Amino acid sequence: MLKSKTFVRKTRSGGVMKIVREHYLRDDIWCGSEVCAECKQESTVLQRDACIESNLCSYPHYVIPDTNVVLHQIDVLEDPVIRNVIILQTVLQEVRHRSAPVYKRLKDMIHEKEKFFYAFTNEHHRETFIEREPGESANDRNDRAIRVAAQWYSQHLKTSESDADGLKVVLLTNDQGNKQKAEESGLLVYKCEEYIKSLIGNPELVDRLALSNDDKHDITSSKVLFPEHLPLSRIQAGIKSGAFVQGTFRASRDNYLEATVFVQGDGEESTEILIQGLQNLNRAVYQDVVAVQLLPQNQWVAPSSVVLQDEGAAKDDNEEEKEEDEEKAVNLKPTGKVVGIIKRNWRPFCGMLNISQIKESTRHLFTPADRRIPRIRIETRQASTLAGQRIMVAIDGWPKHSRYPNGHFVRSLGNAGEKDTEQEVLLLEHDVPHQDFSQAVLSFLPKMPWTITPEDMARREDLRNLTVCSVDPPGCTDIDDALHCRELNNGNLEVGVHIADVSHFIRPGNAMDREAANRGTTVYLCGKRIDMVPELLSSNLCSLRSNVERLAFSCIWEMNHEAEILKTRFTKSVINSKASLTYAEAQMRIDDTTKNDDITKSLRGLNKLAKILKRQRIQKGALTLSSLEVRFHIDSETHDPIDLQTKELMETNSMVEEFMLLANISVAQKIYDEFPDCAMLRKHPAPPPSNYDILLKAAKSKGVEIHTDTAKALADSLDVARVDGFPYFNTLLRILATRCMMQAVYFCSGMDSDFHHYGLASPIYTHFTSPIRRYADIIVHRLLAVAIAADSTYPDLMDKQKQSALANNLNYRHKMSQYAQRASVAFHTQLFFKSRGILNEEGFVLFVRKNAIIVLIPKFGLEGTVFFDAKDKAGPKLVFDEEIPGVSVPAPEVEPQAKKPKLDH
Repeated sequence: MLKSKTFVRKTRSGGVMKIVREHYLRDDIWCGSEVCAECKQESTVLQRDACIESNLCSYPHYVIPDTNVVLHQIDVLEDPVIRNVIILQTVLQEVRHRSAPVYKRLKDMIHEKEKFFYAFTNEHHRETFIEREPGESANDRNDRAIRVAAQWYSQHLKTSESDADGLKVVLLTNDQGNKQKAEESGLLVYKCEEYIKSLIGNPELVDRLALSNDDKHDITSSKVLFPEHLPLSRIQAGIKSGAFVQGTFRASRDNYLEATVFVQGDGEESTEILIQGLQNLNRAVYQDVVAVQLLPQNQWVAPSSVVLQDEGAAKDDNEEEKEEDEEKAVNLKPTGKVVGIIKRNWRPFCGMLNISQIKESTRHLFTPADRRIPRIRIETRQASTLAGQRIMVAIDGWPKHSRYPNGHFVRSLGNAGEKDTEQEVLLLEHDVPHQDFSQAVLSFLPKMPWTITPEDMARREDLRNLTVCSVDPPGCTDIDDALHCRELNNGNLEVGVHIADVSHFIRPGNAMDREAANRGTTVYLCGKRIDMVPELLSSNLCSLRSNVERLAFSCIWEMNHEAEILKTRFTKSVINSKASLTYAEAQMRIDDTTKNDDITKSLRGLNKLAKILKRQRIQKGALTLSSLEVRFHIDSETHDPIDLQTKELMETNSMVEEFMLLANISVAQKIYDEFPDCAMLRKHPAPPPSNYDILLKAAKSKGVEIHTDTAKALADSLDVARVDGFPYFNTLLRILATRCMMQAVYFCSGMDSDFHHYGLASPIYTHFTSPIRRYADIIVHRLLAVAIAADSTYPDLMDKQKQSALANNLNYRHKMSQYAQRASVAFHTQLFFKSRGILNEEGFVLFVRKNAIIVLIPKFGLEGTVFFDAKDKAGPKLVFDEEIPGVSVPAPEVEPQAKKPKLDH
């Protein structure tokens, strides 16, 4: 059956266009119930014996939730207890439109057989489709469509030829108007909360209920603590007129009464607005998109010099800032207040429950693991069980008369401190996709045993005779790259970088490709790796292991002995690596004068050229910065860390790095020349001058001058920054210089004009050398393959909008991966020290705050905050100088030359 609607629309040129919309209706869409004999069903989903037991509904029943129940109670619906649920097409479409994350979770439930969730296409069923009536809002029409579908199901199951034995349909809605209309139509309808509370044997499900608007006043005081948020219409008008600005809210890790709002300007320009005080923060949560009103210039303030963590104090939190005001005459920043929320960026948060001291109270505060997230007030009857566990909590709302947002319990993750629990927490907190690869993804793996076919050989250059070898960290199984160097008959050198040809195995647009694009990168935790691609590829078929034939993508240069490139070519190839070496093994070969085999000669040639390449890069202004990396030795049985040391870098580390950089630069130029609008490139923006404040102050405190006008000026001044008797000073400055840098990012060449990589002093750069662990490299391989006619193109590869959106996701995944890796190191460091008692070790003060110092212990790569005041006793009277910055004890008995402190940990 076909329903048509015809209407006319005016075109821009003033003409009229006739538009016909056709909507097909069918009468053969099955209901999905096993008890139904009327529908010609291909399969049944709804099972009578899977019906939920309920005090409210003591009969077998199916559940139909409306859109708002799905959107707000998705945590409840995901529980295994909830089964036999009919998801109407109307609901599915609305959820898709309003929340992509909830839509994905809902689709996953529909595909999970044990859940018995059935998607019914009511919008295309002849008896359940309804037209929107004149004057009826879209929302009211959808509510009516849900009621009509529920009514149809009730009648349909009653009139089924099979005995439905009292099987009923229950509509769940929290909308009072919708509920009333459903009751008037004779439908069985309940509020979600009353239905969940009626379930037999599952009282813990009540804790997972999100608070409805009706409930929110119950657990908050009547005192108004925050200004009212402006409605969206006022916000939009204010942004248009320039009265407000829109930006991303970034709460401070160090001071819960402070945040900045990052405002993206036109082109590359962006600004940050400082927000201080509870009322000005006005219930914004980290990463929310907010509207900000700039305060008059005479109300601008400087960033706080106090480290302040929310201890749940009852006093007026604004008192803390008032103490600061007297001193703040310098470093004033544009300051504002949050006037409205444009988009919430809430997600379930991991953390711990703070049990209320009030006896038998069900209201408790939850402290998130991320210090940038405020505490959340929840109701739970399981407090004694959840004490000492890591749990997940979701925010439901933040009323203006509540000191904290209100939320609900989602699930327990396990006991705090246990390795598996803490690892799950850091993966969830950093949004790292870590589920097992689905069957749909695994179905695209090559069948084993796999061999290189004659067709593959015919399309590739045979480089199996070359003395190729790989150099990697110990225990590396996902070997992306291998190298070779040999002398040519004309006296020049041939150098090859051979990269795993992952794009041969992962074809555009299939399930494996989509999964790899979503994951974006492999995440390396201590003792565990979260692969971007299945292990068969990452550790076997793509990995360039020694003494096996592998497919590669090769970048080959002809160079003279001064490392000048004379020719460059790219080719798909077949290689057979002659050795898989660690950095230490490669270094020993180079240094051992008795060795003179082909592998060692190749390594020596590479090392000699790498030193020249590095010298040339540094002369151009490339930066050599520093960051502390530690390596754990893990017990093979307990998987506990048994030793910890900072990573030692050798010449061979630098050797590999130089040729990877050179390959990336060569490939970047090639793909940009071929595809100026859609090349996937990587840039590193120059930091704004204000970023260098911490570096300049640190250097000045020791009488050293640092120049930051250009990358070369910075590199040169860092090279000569020395302090007698303080050998570690230069390394400390380089660590601070790293903190001043901007994040390097992927971008699409057709969407940007500034390609420069500041840290490498290179006009163009990309990532080509690690396709097993980075999805950007797979895209670059595909572009390069098309450029040399080794593969065919596809539409998305040439679509700069899609490439740009992909780059944004890759930047996000890369950043989250780095944070997750740091969190893993921090946790394993805690484990390492847990059983070792007090150790004396040398530490250095990195930053000085008014009430604390931030200390770095190089031996262990540890950084932490040391407060001057303990909770139980006050510290010494200190004078804080914000200009240096520094603190001093104004007492005459202090010795003029203090010894370097030893810090206990």
